[in-house]
Amino acid sequence: MTLMPPSGSLIPADAPFSAQQESWLAGFIAGIAAAGRRDSAGADAPAATIDVLIGTQTGNAELVAGDVVAGARARGLGGRATALDDVTPEALAAMSHVIVVTSTYGEGEMPDNAGLFWEALQSDTVPRLEGVRYSVLGLGDRGYDDFCQAAKLIDTRLEQLGATRLHERVDCDVDFEEPAAEWTAAVLDLVAAETGAKGTGSGAAEAPKKPRSQWNKRTPYRSRLATNRLLSAPHSAKEIRHYEFDLGDSGITYEAGDALAVVPLNDPALVGELLAHLGAAGDEATAELLRTEREIRTPSKELIADLVERAPSSELASVVAHGDRSDLDSWLWGRDVLDLLRDAGPAAPGLAELLPFLRPLQARQYSISSSPLAHPGSVHLTIASVRYDRYEGVASTYLADRVGADSTVGIYLQPNASFSVPADDDAPMVMIGPGTGIAPFRGFLHERAARGASGRNWLFFGDRNRETDFVYQDELTELQQRGVLTELDLAFSRDQAEKVYVQTRMRERSRELYAWLEEGAHVYVCGDASRMAKDVEKALLAVVAEQRRRGGDDAAEYLANLRRAKRYVRDVY
Repeated sequence: MTLMPPSGSLIPADAPFSAQQESWLAGFIAGIAAAGRRDSAGADAPAATIDVLIGTQTGNAELVAGDVVAGARARGLGGRATALDDVTPEALAAMSHVIVVTSTYGEGEMPDNAGLFWEALQSDTVPRLEGVRYSVLGLGDRGYDDFCQAAKLIDTRLEQLGATRLHERVDCDVDFEEPAAEWTAAVLDLVAAETGAKGTGSGAAEAPKKPRSQWNKRTPYRSRLATNRLLSAPHSAKEIRHYEFDLGDSGITYEAGDALAVVPLNDPALVGELLAHLGAAGDEATAELLRTEREIRTPSKELIADLVERAPSSELASVVAHGDRSDLDSWLWGRDVLDLLRDAGPAAPGLAELLPFLRPLQARQYSISSSPLAHPGSVHLTIASVRYDRYEGVASTYLADRVGADSTVGIYLQPNASFSVPADDDAPMVMIGPGTGIAPFRGFLHERAARGASGRNWLFFGDRNRETDFVYQDELTELQQRGVLTELDLAFSRDQAEKVYVQTRMRERSRELYAWLEEGAHVYVCGDASRMAKDVEKALLAVVAEQRRRGGDDAAEYLANLRRAKRYVRDVY
């Protein structure tokens, strides 16, 4: 007898219960299921079961969670992985050993599949967790002020609720694999020791993981760039390009909605300028190091702090002294490492002192804009080239300007299982993606066309000017004519006196949009996290509130239910 569904919500979406009743019932059912498992397991039951709770935006936390589950089973422990938003506080209270692996996105925010969990965890009615033993692993980037903030918040809150920390939290930088593996081994060894678990070494085989690709950031696949095509008009304020990479014999397989990581090289001209400023022109070994391995466009926090200390009268030091983070971000925009060295004047560090402050050069991730069904053997990207006076984006201009017909580009796949075309080909789909946010939705539409899906598709797209920035116009027109793209709402903000955005169009079509939601539509948002995604969410809430006429709290709960049902998902950055 199955007491608990293997995944997803414990309560049917159309069940006539309030959110509070659903939460209580979910915890009650989870407790019964856990008791049933303990009673029926018999002599071969694991010494303890570790619940690995995942908060992820790009999929890295899922990779670590898979390793934790496999490691637990190899030690004779039980292991299961669940998205944080699929766990109620009541279900959490029934768990014995909890491992949280979570990333952070935006300005210290929870990843999209952890927001509801975090909201529930802060409730005044949340149960105490004295019976829970836990540890937290954070994945992040030290280049951001709110490094691993989501992990820090969850770690503190679990302790406040009475849970016992198994192992101190570890916060991983972008090169997370080694510290994550060390933390995993340490935590699992502690649980195995305290529970008397005796591993057989065969636990991982009990639940085979999807084989990992041989291609990653340390060993990227060298792909031929088959297409580099300008999409925006030559006189546009933007430069948006379409790229196609040949997958050759890589064996790389992807799904519409995944991301592709591009391993860039720094501009040799900037490298030369930097070395000349440092008095090291002609140092070929250092030039190669700076071109291929170090971040020289974006200054690290450590370098900024060092320069402020060295040159307290510099412009940078003056901005930092004000203590306003937004002012510092504005001042840094368009400035690179060389600019900051010049600002510091004679007090700036020399080459040997500078090198430790230069972070490793990181791959850049982009939403894939193709479907493997429609374009077998290749993967497509839609990228805006960043050009601001002398400042240029690292990867975007590398691809646009410096990858020739006979050269290759290092790439590897970054899966995104939570952002994919509905499994139900009949389900309606609403896609909201201005600018290069259209990328995954081009792939979604091609995927649905190739599958012969009957579900209706609605795209909200916009940019500055229709004449110069309507990318993929011919393709979208053809998809409309074929009946694949059912609705297309456009918002070109600078084509009229009053600015119009995708959220404007959403409000204008409030009645139809709500009808789609009621008919089971999946809603996808892709693009800028700091402004667009937040404005789109406000528009969605306004649409629901207007149509249901039950107030803001009801609209918020309606949207929360869409999240729980995985019918409102975002790919934001």
